[in-house]
Amino acid sequence: MQVSLENTGKLERKLTVRFPAEQFETKVRQRIAELGRNVRLKGFRPGKVPVKVIEQRFGDQVRGEALSDLVSSTFRDAVQQEKLQPVANPSIDTDGKPKDGEISYTATFEVMPELPTVDVAILKIDRPRAEVGEADIDKMIETLRSQRRAFAKVDRAAVDADMVIVDYTAQTEGFRHPAEGRERAATVIGTNGALAVFDSAIRGHSAGEELSFDAEFPPNFPIPQLAARPARVELRIGEVQEGKLPPVDETFIRNFGISDGTLETFRKEVQSNLERELDNALRARLRNEVGGKLAATYADVEVPKVLENAEAEALVRAAMGNLPSDQPIPAAAMEAAQAIARQRVIAGLLLRQIAQSNNLRVDNRKVSDRIAKIASTYEEPEQVVELYRNNPQMMDNVRTSVLEDQVSEWVADHADTTDVTLGFDEVMRPQNTSS
Repeated sequence: MQVSLENTGKLERKLTVRFPAEQFETKVRQRIAELGRNVRLKGFRPGKVPVKVIEQRFGDQVRGEALSDLVSSTFRDAVQQEKLQPVANPSIDTDGKPKDGEISYTATFEVMPELPTVDVAILKIDRPRAEVGEADIDKMIETLRSQRRAFAKVDRAAVDADMVIVDYTAQTEGFRHPAEGRERAATVIGTNGALAVFDSAIRGHSAGEELSFDAEFPPNFPIPQLAARPARVELRIGEVQEGKLPPVDETFIRNFGISDGTLETFRKEVQSNLERELDNALRARLRNEVGGKLAATYADVEVPKVLENAEAEALVRAAMGNLPSDQPIPAAAMEAAQAIARQRVIAGLLLRQIAQSNNLRVDNRKVSDRIAKIASTYEEPEQVVELYRNNPQMMDNVRTSVLEDQVSEWVADHADTTDVTLGFDEVMRPQNTSS
């Protein structure tokens, strides 16, 4: 095997690899022979299918598989020989045809950047602290009541907390939704729903009124052609409905699985749920804080574009939850996410380096506790725990999350850290930060 290396960018590398064509032909013959022993074809006894028949039926497939295997194995050997660390699978360019007794290919990929030695002590970290109070429990119970309110038609102008039925069209440059007619939808004024962009226009108007106005749709709007874009909206109010809150009585409480139907038990259950959510949010806040300070302090770290683009895509798809996986992401949305994606990648690379250099390993007890907390939100937690234990990918995700939290806590313990007391709502407020 012959290898030549070319630096085509700060992190991009191009490997040209040549290996003997006979190596390829030998693998093809081995695969053909293996098929001959195992394949079953109508009209032939097992193990008696002629080689020519196998070659005619499976030759292209065998050659493709053999070439793919050789490219994979020789690429692994080549990057090890050149002491390279690819960050993702390479782009392979080859015609797979022998020339002068050799088969060659080029592999283009990015390598891991050289990372600075992180001086944790220079970081100024704010570590959030918070508790669930009685007022937080009261507020959540009111939220639960609001979610279960019944709506009834009223003959008046729409106000906050009313449900308004509308028929609308949205026209932006080169796109109209829906393509024909109008779409019927419902929005509750003041609840920050998908159609909250209509709130200011419909507030104070009554059923039967026709409205026309300009609106800026949010980045997470479920219709990609409208997301993060301005549009001209034509809208007719079909109906205004007023909500009635249910009383917090035994019937209401039992709907949440509280068998004794008492307010005391209900409040304890609400508190337990809020404390679990708060714990998750505090850990996320600390990760964001540590990651953000690392990314800001070491902003000059070179970032592989493949990692930055993958992170940007993940951010956009998370924001546009209804976007099909096979649908391209709008270019404007990708561009808007690049800065945060870059910071997240820098933070992730540095956190991993900190873990390695300080021999920080995942605590399996914390992994078990995390899974138990996740499972506790389901009716049959034992089955959920078993599901995680039997799914390597799900287990890896939990282990990665736990290790990130451990590293963040370690950084906070060794940095110039100040504990900051926040209210429950402050902690739960969404962040737009680097991690």
